Amino acid sequence: MRKAPISYLSHISRHKPQSFAPFLSRNYISDPSSPPPPSSSSSSSSPLVSHTHLKPCAKTHVLFFKPNQFRKNPFRNMDTLVERPTQLSSRQRKVNQKAELEEAFESAKTTEEMLKAFKDMESAFDEGELGLASLKLGLKFDQEGEDPEKTLSFASRALKALDKDDKPSLLVAMTLQLMGSANYNLKRFNDSLGYLNRANRLLGRLEEEGFSGEDVMPVLHAVQLELANVKTAMGRREEALGNLRKCLEIKEATFEKDSRELGKSHRDLAEAYVAVLNFKEALPYCMKALEIHKKQLGQNSVEVAHDRRLLGIIYTGLEEHKMALEQNQLSQKVLKNWGLSSDLLRAKIDAANMEIALGKYDSAIESLKGVVQEMDKGSETRAMVFISMAKAMCHQEKFADSKRCLEIACGILDKKETTSPVEVAEAYSEISMQYETMNEFETAISLLKRTLAMLERLPQEQHSEGSVSARIGWLLLLTGKVQQAIPYLESAAERLKESFGSKHFGVGYIYNNLGAAYLELDRPQSAAQMFAVAKDIMDVSLGPHHADSIEACQNLSKAYAATGSYAFAIEFQQQVIDAWESHGSSAEDEFKEAHRLLEQLKKKARGASPNNHPVKALPLPHTIVSSRSSETDIPVSQNLSSTN
Repeated sequence: MRKAPISYLSHISRHKPQSFAPFLSRNYISDPSSPPPPSSSSSSSSPLVSHTHLKPCAKTHVLFFKPNQFRKNPFRNMDTLVERPTQLSSRQRKVNQKAELEEAFESAKTTEEMLKAFKDMESAFDEGELGLASLKLGLKFDQEGEDPEKTLSFASRALKALDKDDKPSLLVAMTLQLMGSANYNLKRFNDSLGYLNRANRLLGRLEEEGFSGEDVMPVLHAVQLELANVKTAMGRREEALGNLRKCLEIKEATFEKDSRELGKSHRDLAEAYVAVLNFKEALPYCMKALEIHKKQLGQNSVEVAHDRRLLGIIYTGLEEHKMALEQNQLSQKVLKNWGLSSDLLRAKIDAANMEIALGKYDSAIESLKGVVQEMDKGSETRAMVFISMAKAMCHQEKFADSKRCLEIACGILDKKETTSPVEVAEAYSEISMQYETMNEFETAISLLKRTLAMLERLPQEQHSEGSVSARIGWLLLLTGKVQQAIPYLESAAERLKESFGSKHFGVGYIYNNLGAAYLELDRPQSAAQMFAVAKDIMDVSLGPHHADSIEACQNLSKAYAATGSYAFAIEFQQQVIDAWESHGSSAEDEFKEAHRLLEQLKKKARGASPNNHPVKALPLPHTIVSSRSSETDIPVSQNLSSTN
């Protein structure tokens, strides 16, 4: 996903732009009623983004000054447009001076030249007349991205000059977008969101009032993409997806069918869905991107290779590991032909993880041994190679070798905590998974707490913070530290709801574990409430016949039994039986056990006293980083564990 370009000055184009990449250019400001200049088109592309987070869109401003593209004397008062014989010569001299200053500003190319010309203008123009020049200079600073404070300063001056009444204005909308971008870069996300939401409302009013859609849509696209960036940084990823879908709709209405730009946009949206682990929704967008890029660029293009690599990650998320490996291998061939060694190494790591998922441990280890020789000894990617190698060895029960690999990885990562906190936090989380697999629970918990402390300082990583907190809570629950587990689980539920929405399956797992904790603390009514929420979420997100949804229903039945509400307990136990029955012979044992529990409930309802049965806690599905060039996750399937 690329950062929406927000430079947008000079004249308003009257025809469809050829590219959304430099969607807003500096040559876009002037009076909408003035004649449009000849159009120009340019495009930009960005490589596939990577990891468990949605990477902020990179700025792609195209801010080239073109002399004379301002309307002549745009700041001049209307009464100066008519020559008056009675005018004083001093007045005429001032008019000529202003014209010369404007020409100097228009002709400036570097930031330094612009600042000098602007300073000269300040002595001749009122503040209200400097709105357009302030906006143009603010956009120049925003393009360079080195001084967001200066960007904000000029944007604020532009807004004060241009935003004079309640009448909707395209220039005001553009200025509000610049304010939003500057505040985003300063990590003032709430302020940024306020400006962008106002810009969005203003653009809606312009559309309602019949303003040219071809004028509004470029600004609307930039605002929507900036909203997606801000919401992602605030952890509100489900909402960000809505803004990204709107971006795609705008492009589909603007570009020709199956254009290259639409291919990139479909892949961007696929990556966004992968970032929230919604692989099912990601798949059609990635397939469409692949279709477009094959048609436009051919099978052996770099874009097709990136599409296939992402498709491999999506198939891994869907547990279609053979299909994932097939796409990865096709991607590797193209990357090798193009000499893209860095991308190729990351693809090889992905492939090794896929082989591990398929049980091909020896092959995966051999591949990783080859990759590690080509890596910089101090790189985070090299650490990830050792983590993947440790995972393969752990599956082979070579625990001593696995631990040595993890120690090497930790030695590399320890030196990168300050410079690459996100990457290191992800790696620590994955290392903790390996220790957990080896039943080294205290080590795993210690690493996760270290990870959590790092993530709490990164507001844009709220979703990761929630996942790690959930993991700590589950491990504490698993090791019998129930009271300690509850605050971690409660915090995780809030973080993940804010990031992924209240019906995300991960939130369901957390509520199930909260129910297990409350039941362990002899608080059956609180437990029943948590299990009911978990069941509702899992029925929506996973389907009522998914094994984990059935387990949540089973737990709800046990909680109601513990409260003495046998009628409800029997009702939900019957739902468990019906759900397992739909699985056929593959769930015969579960079906029999569900029947046995139903009979016990009926006996208890008649006054009998059967033995208590443990409630199953469910680990939050875990993800690892595939590599830093795809901004995506590869999920690792986990066996369910129970607490007694």
